[in-house]
Order: sequence, then structure tokens, then C-alpha cells
Amino acid sequence: MARKRQPEEKKNTNPDVVGLHAAVLEQPITETLEVNFMPYAMSVIVSRAIPEIDGFKPSQRKLLYTMYKMGLLTGARTKSANIVGQTMRLNPHGDAAIYETMVRLSKGYEALLTPFVDSKGNFGKVFSRDMAYAASRYTEAKLSPVCAELFRDIERDTVDFIDNYDNTMQEPALLPTTFPNILVSANMGIAVSMASNICGFNLAEVCQTAIDYIGDPNHNIMATLKAPDFPTGGELIYNAQEIDTIYRTGRGGFKVRARWRYDKAENLIEVYEIPYTTTAEAVIDKVAELVKSGKIKEVSDMRDETDLNGLKLAIDLKRGADPDKLMAKLFKLTPLMDTFSCNFNILIGGMPRVLGVAEILDEWLSWRTECVKRRVYSELNKKKDKLHLLYGLQKILLDIDQAIVIIRNTEEESEVVPNLMIGFGIDEVQAEYVAEIRLRNINREYILKRIDETSDLEAEIRDLEDTLGSLKRIRAIIVAELKDVIKKHGAERKTGIVYDDMAEELFEDEPIEDYPVNIFLSQEGYFKKITPLSLRMGGEQKYKESDGPFLSFESQNKNDLLIFSDKQQVYKVRVRDFEDTKASVLGTYLPAYLQMDEGENVKYMLDPGNYTGHVIFFFENGKAARIELNAYATKTNRKKLTGAYSGASPLVSVIQLSGEETELAVYSSEDRVLIFSTSLLSPKATRTTLGVGVMTLKRTYKVVRAVPAAETPIGNMTRYRVRNIPAAGALLKEEDLEEQQIEMPLE
Repeated sequence: MARKRQPEEKKNTNPDVVGLHAAVLEQPITETLEVNFMPYAMSVIVSRAIPEIDGFKPSQRKLLYTMYKMGLLTGARTKSANIVGQTMRLNPHGDAAIYETMVRLSKGYEALLTPFVDSKGNFGKVFSRDMAYAASRYTEAKLSPVCAELFRDIERDTVDFIDNYDNTMQEPALLPTTFPNILVSANMGIAVSMASNICGFNLAEVCQTAIDYIGDPNHNIMATLKAPDFPTGGELIYNAQEIDTIYRTGRGGFKVRARWRYDKAENLIEVYEIPYTTTAEAVIDKVAELVKSGKIKEVSDMRDETDLNGLKLAIDLKRGADPDKLMAKLFKLTPLMDTFSCNFNILIGGMPRVLGVAEILDEWLSWRTECVKRRVYSELNKKKDKLHLLYGLQKILLDIDQAIVIIRNTEEESEVVPNLMIGFGIDEVQAEYVAEIRLRNINREYILKRIDETSDLEAEIRDLEDTLGSLKRIRAIIVAELKDVIKKHGAERKTGIVYDDMAEELFEDEPIEDYPVNIFLSQEGYFKKITPLSLRMGGEQKYKESDGPFLSFESQNKNDLLIFSDKQQVYKVRVRDFEDTKASVLGTYLPAYLQMDEGENVKYMLDPGNYTGHVIFFFENGKAARIELNAYATKTNRKKLTGAYSGASPLVSVIQLSGEETELAVYSSEDRVLIFSTSLLSPKATRTTLGVGVMTLKRTYKVVRAVPAAETPIGNMTRYRVRNIPAAGALLKEEDLEEQQIEMPLE
């Protein structure tokens, strides 16, 4: 039976529709990105997610300025709904978003060490996921006293004002904060293709650091700015290298753990401060999961006993349980110890920049100096204007009767000012001032009192001009304001500091299951741990299309692994931290798993065993550094070490020496090879040593790789072997090239 023919689809012949179709289909993707996507991306970055040098995002600044204009700095609290409604004149993104901004800035929510909103009512808690804040119609708010430092002299031309979204009113582009609020207020934002995560610091420590930095640009910031501080308290595990990296680069991370106490009578643990990055509910859920899976056997019950006195998580222990060992295990397995990752991404002049603490202080100081100069300049102009009027009044004093006669004999009101200008040789502004003097004040006593102000004004103007021209005096004003902030608003640290060499080691309660494993690492950094049995049963190793094999070796489940990156950092992980997998999966992507910095990649991985032996680093400039493996052994369970090797020249190869000396082959981009014995390299004491010369290179060439000589296809090694280093090596012969696929002859 023949199939019934379907009717042809009717085409749309409307020329407008056809033209629209063609326009959409033919638009290049680059044009779409430029015209449609880029404006949106820039709007999110500049106008929404990234804070500026005053420490605020636009939504926060608009809210606080609205409250300031409502008189809430000194007045009584008002309903939050009223504030939200007024703020919509500046921020058109909806009442819910505005109220959430207010909640985060409030004292009741406890997200900031120095809150800017004095709140009354239920504003929720930052440490609780389920404790929701009340609706805006039920809560009240006003500005906190510290906001006086945000708006000081804002009416005296200290900052620029811009039009709001519909050009009906003006708002400040920045707030003239008298202290580096960018470092005081914790701020997090996710923009398009970039993010910002700024930890908070103690207000008094930040101000004192700024004072010392103004006095000495080489001031050791770590001496006064001890460490980040969080409103939720807890204990910061202090590692000097990690903190130094954050302070220098604006990127890095550190660990914060909970504070707890043991009630012996009740046989329970009370957790009363938790890390800033987690919530009470997340901790309880994780502990419940561990108890259910059998990984935690010492806990009989856990409950949230938070009340008006603050956070309290109660953990009931089973008889005979050791609280110290249990807490060490909970720190390892739950969010009771968590990592805060820093990314000091800030808008400077409308451009996002990642800055270290010293750079932030430099930018803030430059900006604050400009604010103070503008304030002094504004005050100077006001006094000059007043002095100018008094000079005109001084001329009137010469003949008050004549001034009265001029005014009385002038027929038209509009001619009074011109006649006074002609009669006394004064300008229009001065004449207008004289003409506006009330009749009762046209007496010698009033005029003499005004004129007596002239000498005082002249002295004040000279002083202001001197201040305006002296950077030293401007800086002295800034320092005095910072000292005033410390005196009025300074407070003790909330987050304790525990030095990493004093912190308790994580307790391993259960014996580690040990068994042989095979380790695989791909060129792009994908990691697999496969048991020998699974390896025998499995098929071919799976890789991404652009990826391939890089390293493979045998290890044990209880061993450590050292993973070197191309940013002079080494990460220490444990084999047991990874799940056993199969050859048919891609594996774990190490840069993401290790939370590496942006653009950082895996360069090499090795099993250090008991940290005996050496590791040799080869660099592009022909040098090599031999370092003892025990230089990477740490007493504490530290996950990352900076300064793993020298950064003077790019790293090309890493080779581990586990036992006896061996021979290595070094290849250059000139197709030269040099074979030498590792006994010619002496171990160096410091990890960041520049190394010693191995291969001498011509200016345009570099070392490309180094491998054990036994793993190369070189047949005549004598040709390339040297007894002393550095040496130039020999040109590679064709028969010593890498083995190539044999071509079958054509018949």
C-alpha cells in the first residue's frame, strides 16, 4: 500500500518576518556578545556585585544614604518598610532585594563586625539557615552611631554626586568613610566571569594599621593587622605563610574552627561559636549523617539549644567517650572547621582589581586624601566668599550715611544695587549683601563687629591654603580621624588565633585500611586511584579528547601524595582521601579539588613515602635544584605549602630520586641532549634555591624536558654523557630520536 503523501509546509511570505529571520540567523556570535552580553556583564560587575573603595556595593550605599537623608542617624527608629519604600527612589530592584540588603547590614543579623543598621525585631541570624527574618512591616531600624564616620562632611563637597536611575534626584558615587571600611566589612559578590570575597578585619586593628602605614610605607602589616576577624567568633588556625600570601596577593585561604566547652556533669559538649562560612543546621545535618553511617560512634544525641543568649549546639556523649578526640574528628569530618577563601577583588576607578592589603591601603589613602582636600577647598571657598562680603561692608563703614542716602534717593528697587556699586566701588555680590542688611543693623556697632571678623577670616584662610598645599598636614588630619574612630568605635577581637604548630593534630580513631593501589595522572590534571584487581578487570583508560596519560605509579592507600603546581606551590593530600575508581571514568580534576588559584595547573605528582630521598627540579634556563624530600614534610596536617621551588625561571620537569644515584637526560629546544649523573648535583637546604647550571644554552634556546636516561630511546649514550656540569651537550642524532611508527612498504 502506498504511503499517503504529506502536504508541503506552507512558507511564510511576509517580508518583515522573513527579514527578521535572516537578521537573527546571520548575526555573528561576536556581535551578539559585544552588543548584548558585554553591557550586561559590565553592569553586573560595576553596578551590582563588586564593592568599591568605600567598602560598599551600590545597593548598600543607596540604602544607607536614604536612611541618612531620612534623619535616621540621630532620630528614632522607623519601620523597615518605610525605609525600603524610600530607598526604591534610588534602587529600583524591588523591595525584597532592598530589605535583604538591610538585613545583612543590621546588628541583629550579626553578619558584620561593625554593623551599620541599628535594628529592632527579628532580623534572623547569619549562623542559622532556617531562622528567617520577619517581614519589613514588623521590624524597625535606624543608622548605627558608626555611620557618622561614613557620612562625615558629605555635604561639604567631599565626594561626587550622580543622578539616580530616572534623573529625579542625586546620590553619592561613594561615601567619604573616615576609616578603611573595605577591610572592615566582610563582602561577597558573584559577578559575570569574576567574583569577590573579602573577609572582615577588626576595626581597631585596621585603623591602627592604616595609621602606622601612613607613617611608614614599609610598615610590617602583619605586626598590627594580626588576622581576619569574624562576628561569629571561632578560632582561626594561623599559618604565617598563608596570611602573608593573602596580605600580599589578595588571594588565598585559611581555616576557622568552632569553639566548644565540655560539661563533665552532663557529659556533653557545648559548641557556642562556629565558623563564619557555615550554619548550625549544616553542622547538625552532617553529624547526623556521620552517626547514621557509623563513622561517629561516640555521639548519642545532638540538638540546637540556641536562645536569646546566643548560639549553643549540645552534643550528648556516650559513656567513656573522649571529648577531645571526638572534637578532633568532628573538625575533620564536619563544617565545625572550614576554610575561608579570600579574593580581594575591588572596583578601582570603575575597573575590577585584585589587591593585597598594602595596595588596598594605598588606594584608600589616595581616595581619602582627595576627600579631605575637597573638604578643605570647600571650606576655603566659603570663607573667601564671606571675606569678600566683609571687604564690601568695610567700605560702607567709611560713610554709612552716604549708603542710606543712595538707597533712599533711588527711585526703582532694581537700581539700588547698581547705585551702591557705583557709589562705593564694590561689586554686585558685595552690593547685594549690603542692600539686604536690615534697617536695625545699619549701625556702627554691628558693622564694626562684622569687620572685626576680617582679620580672623584672613588668618583662617591662610591656614586652610597652607593645609591644602601640604600633604603632611592632610595626612595628619586623616590620622587624627582614624584615632578618633578607634576611640569611639574600637572593640576587642571576636575570633581567637591558634597558631598552626600549636593546633591539635586531627585524631585518627579508626585504623586506616591499607592496600596497594595504582595512581594515574593525566596531562590536564585528572587523577585516578585504581586497585590492582579493578585494573586487571577494567578496560582501556578513559581520557578527554584533548587529554592523555602523564604519570602512573604504584602506591599504598595510607600514603601521602605531593602535587606540585606551576605556581611554585605544593599540595599535600592523602591517597585514602580519594575514592577507589575505575579506568572507565575521567577521575578527579585536581585543580578544582585542591582549590588551586585561577590559572594554576598541576605540574608533577609523587609519592614521598617516608620523606627520604630527593626531588630534582629542572628549569628553562638550564639550571636544576636538588631538594631533600623531608623539606616538604610538615608536623601539622597542612594542605598547601608556598615557595615549593624557585620561580626565577619556568619549571619544565620534576624527577624523584628514591634510592641510588642515576643518570638523567636533559633535552633543549636546539635538539641537544646532555646525559649526566645525579651525583653531580648537591642537595640544597632551601626549597626556593635557584639551583646550579646543568646545561649551557645559547640565548634563543631553552631546556624543554628532563627524563631518566634509561627511559629514552638513545642507543649511544656515550655521545651525550658528560663528567662535569654545566655542559652544552651534543646534537641529537636521527637514530636517537623518539621511536616512530614503522611504515609498511608498498607492494
